[in-house]
Amino acid sequence: MEKRSIGIGLMGLGIIGGQVVRVLTEKAEMLAEQAGCSLVLRKVKVLPEDLKRPLAKEIPAALFTTDDDEFFNEPGIDIIVEAIGGENPARDFLKRSITSGRYVVTSNKEVMAKHGAELQALAQQHMVGLRYEASVGGGIPLITPFKHDLVANDITGIYAIINGTTNYILTRMAREGIDFPTALKSAQELGYAEANPVNDIEGIDANYKLAIMASLAFQTVVKPEDIYREGISRIGSRDFRYARELGFAIKLLAIAKRVDNSIEVRVHPVFIPEDSLLAKVDGVYNGILVEGDLIGKVLFYGQGAGPLATSSAVVADVVASAQDIISGVGNRLKWKPESGKRLKPMDEIETQYYLRLSCADRPGVLAQISKILGDNMISIASAIQKETDDTAQTAEIVLTTHPSTEKAMQQALHHIEQLEAVREISNFIRVEEI
Repeated sequence: MEKRSIGIGLMGLGIIGGQVVRVLTEKAEMLAEQAGCSLVLRKVKVLPEDLKRPLAKEIPAALFTTDDDEFFNEPGIDIIVEAIGGENPARDFLKRSITSGRYVVTSNKEVMAKHGAELQALAQQHMVGLRYEASVGGGIPLITPFKHDLVANDITGIYAIINGTTNYILTRMAREGIDFPTALKSAQELGYAEANPVNDIEGIDANYKLAIMASLAFQTVVKPEDIYREGISRIGSRDFRYARELGFAIKLLAIAKRVDNSIEVRVHPVFIPEDSLLAKVDGVYNGILVEGDLIGKVLFYGQGAGPLATSSAVVADVVASAQDIISGVGNRLKWKPESGKRLKPMDEIETQYYLRLSCADRPGVLAQISKILGDNMISIASAIQKETDDTAQTAEIVLTTHPSTEKAMQQALHHIEQLEAVREISNFIRVEEI
């Protein structure tokens, strides 16, 4: 019997959930043509405070429930959209949705980063779809390309500016010479950063997204705790000035590389050449550079967050799920992680480095620093004495190195900071020649 409508169950009526309702309502006719039948909102699981939202007054009261069992026992639901966010209870709700035989759509990056392998295995077991395009990059298509369009490629690298808040802050600092606290305050005033911005500025958000992308690209399970993570709060306005002089831009990058049978995954600030594609990704925009053996370099670019962009991806997943249901297709997006792939420890990572040090302004200091670097098999690419403070009798030394291992660099830094002439290692940033 031909199905005339697909029932949608929505969990959460916040910013994302609310926009999904608007799109389903305002574009109902167009979406029905794409899906092959009408998409009908059957039930909305909310918290009591959600009922006070202006949008709640535009939705029939009979569609709302605050009771979990009532929501899951609604017989007319074919697809469940999870728009709650956070790890719990969202993870349990997603598992219950899948085991009840519903197709699932989620934008939840934390759950998919931490529990994606478990949920995908469960969806395959119950032969239902699990789609999560909006979990990485908002409206930028990324998950589907990794699962479909790029499968003929051996992916060798991912370099991603994947958090709009940090990219906005770094762009303001680079363009206007302002310090980090001032740029952060501006981001908060404009609504780009939360009152508590730790997930953004400490790289946690980018960490979740990289875990999802790396798992797909390299067909292995990469969890957030496997990823080295460092935020942007230590970067100063001087670092941007010196970066420009050296021909670099500063970005917070999520990096995943495959070298032989090892995979390295890390999130931290980097110097990248100012003429590279990613150096030109500014403001709240995201840019994801993917390298493959067949495609070479491909850049995905666009707004990575916000209700409009995110709802675009969520509703697209809903339509795709509806098409699968109508066609009688179960879980066709197979994902089976391969064993034997090694996650490379951070100590073994090899890259270049930028150092900014405050030192006593006297002869022989640079020679002492150079000796320590040399003893650790680290070659200096450039060394410049910058600003001096006559009162404190200190000078600022800026160094860049040729490639070396992280272990060697950390050992050298430990010995350098023990030097009597070194007042402070003001900053230490990795360099990627993308």
